[in-house]
Amino acid sequence: MYKIKPYTREKAHELDLIVKPSNKKNKKIDIYNDKNEYITSVGHTSYSDFPTYIETDGLEYAFQRRKLYKIRHNKYRHNVGSNSWYADQLLW
Repeated sequence: MYKIKPYTREKAHELDLIVKPSNKKNKKIDIYNDKNEYITSVGHTSYSDFPTYIETDGLEYAFQRRKLYKIRHNKYRHNVGSNSWYADQLLW
């Protein structure tokens, strides 16, 4: 099970969202609105994210990975409310 990092919790708080470890097999987090209504699940457990890279490889490498992630997902991460948008906002 994925351990939610303080970075993700802070980002969720800024967006008035609640994050919990996902019950879905290959997802990292489940996202809920401020009324505790389920929205979606994001983040595949096979891939790292910005806070994980910070812990394992350091801040400089994490910023490099973040830049590449944002380039790779640029087409979809701007669609507010999409899974890609939530992943971008909370994990990157």
